[in-house]
Amino acid sequence: MQQNVSMEQLISLCKRRGFIFPGSEIYGGLANAWDFGPLGVALKNNIKRSWWQTFVEERDDIYGLDAALLMNRKVWQASGHESTFSDPLVECKNCHARVRADILLAEAELNKKGGVATLILPADPETQKELLMNEKIKCPSCDIVDWSSPKQFNLMLKTFLGPAEEEANMVYFRPETAQAIFVDFKQIVDTYAPKLPFGIAQIGKAFRNEITPGNFIFRTREFEQMEIEYFIKDSEKWNEHFEIWLKEMNGWMASIGIDMQKVHNLDVPKEELAHYSKRTVDVEFEFPFGRKELFGLAYRGDFDLQSHQKGSGQKLEYFDEETKERMVPHVIEPSMGVERMMLAILASAFREDPLEATPSEASEQEKRIWLDLPMRMAPYKAAVFPLLSNKPELVEKAQEVRKVLQGSWPGFFPVVFDKSGNIGKRYRRQDEIGTPYCFTVDFQTLEDDTITVRDRDTMKQERIAIAHARAFLEEKMKAR
Repeated sequence: MQQNVSMEQLISLCKRRGFIFPGSEIYGGLANAWDFGPLGVALKNNIKRSWWQTFVEERDDIYGLDAALLMNRKVWQASGHESTFSDPLVECKNCHARVRADILLAEAELNKKGGVATLILPADPETQKELLMNEKIKCPSCDIVDWSSPKQFNLMLKTFLGPAEEEANMVYFRPETAQAIFVDFKQIVDTYAPKLPFGIAQIGKAFRNEITPGNFIFRTREFEQMEIEYFIKDSEKWNEHFEIWLKEMNGWMASIGIDMQKVHNLDVPKEELAHYSKRTVDVEFEFPFGRKELFGLAYRGDFDLQSHQKGSGQKLEYFDEETKERMVPHVIEPSMGVERMMLAILASAFREDPLEATPSEASEQEKRIWLDLPMRMAPYKAAVFPLLSNKPELVEKAQEVRKVLQGSWPGFFPVVFDKSGNIGKRYRRQDEIGTPYCFTVDFQTLEDDTITVRDRDTMKQERIAIAHARAFLEEKMKAR
């Protein structure tokens, strides 16, 4: 069921229910810095856990890695990031604000047409500047149309190791997780002797000094990546591997609740490909602010391993025991951001029932807002309520039921206990955070050990025995 949602609705829900908070808010905040609250952490962990289980634990050809955030500066010199990892910026000649021309052009087109931005932007920064002037696009700070020629701005965040802030001690916070995988390639090969094709996977933080971050958690300076480098023989049919990865990543997105009707595969035109890539697909999603990249899949050839082989002087080769051949493998890279995936899930799951379809289970007449999250993505798998919070016997029994439903490791389910407000308001709170089932302990429970369970999606209720409640959740977890 497709339903449109605005960014204002998503941001309001995220702050109101404890998914995402503005960073450093009591000190006035920090632009585009976001803290993930209890429910946000739970949703992020569910996304990462699902990805890791699907692409690492359930396979025998992928090896996990968790590398350091800070790496030797020579890594970024060899990879080309220090010299080329930059964005072209234009400067307003009136107020000297610096912005990315491509983003200004895309936003202007979106505002002009409404809906999905489809403009194919010219890659040349000077042409972008000419478009800004010809389209009379105003500076977002002062509303003047007077732009300078573009200048390159390096996106890596610098810091210093040791007490002296001097050139010799300068390092970078990694702008991506991929390079650590290439640098540790030899360690994995020497330790595990994997057979080609095989992959190395990592989930971790990356940092980019974006000049124009925005759209909530879509583009931030600090973010998490889920990334795989899949190594293949250069003689193999790389396009077959490429298509398999595209299918598998799209299949995984569907399984975690992404609305696949809003997903589009865009082959990057040859003239816009990186010099080392034969093919790149940007998988885009129709976010509330327009159609933007959700994740990327690229065939990178052997560029990265060759670069680090040259930069380090180390042999980063693979020896094939069967053919007795030494080679530098080629790479296919599926790469995605956790925060963008989370935003796409929330946008896909947001529902608002019309007023006439909302039952009178809440005291006030209002539309029901709820998240249609798959059960394994929901922060809580169930909620347990005592019918009345001022009856100790009901509260005590409800806590017992919660322990039964939660279980223990390794079969633990996160279950929340809630006794605040009337039962209708409690249902609404759980609906808004995507809790699939609510169990209510009432006076009949004290007599026959049965409880009422309410389904989030249908709002229908049924009565089941407490003894069967855990099995009920386990069965639903398999189905949802």
